[in-house]
Amino acid sequence: MPTPIATGTTAPDFTLPDQNRDEWTLSEHVKKGDVVLCFFPFAFTGVCGTEMACITKDMGDWTAKGATVVGISCDSFAALKAWADAEGIKSTLLADLHRTVCKDYGLYWADMNVANRGTVVIGQSDDGKGTVTFSEAREPGDAMDWDAVLARVS
Repeated sequence: MPTPIATGTTAPDFTLPDQNRDEWTLSEHVKKGDVVLCFFPFAFTGVCGTEMACITKDMGDWTAKGATVVGISCDSFAALKAWADAEGIKSTLLADLHRTVCKDYGLYWADMNVANRGTVVIGQSDDGKGTVTFSEAREPGDAMDWDAVLARVS
């Protein structure tokens, strides 16, 4: 299993297209509050769909704490758009087509050439950059423990 980026590390900034082909930049969102990056291997698969459905269902809990939650996979924006539309997913989904972000965050699944399942919480640091406050990698079939991650959001 990959080793995710360490807690206390400055979060590498990035810009990726979302499912609507709009650019999404980490540094713009971390200024507003904590950002939760939910890495997943594939759209249209069981555990991935369950995690994103739970994020949608519990979006009020995340926003009440001022958090922005996004999903990140190596799928294309078109596949992510089709999946979001088919499943009613309301969160932003980001297309890491070049695998740069999942590699930078230590969540690259080399055998499959996709993102590994994992979660990273990023909080704003004193210098305005993001700092990793929580990170974990999980086995492909293991979903996120929502309560544990939500507890890490300030």
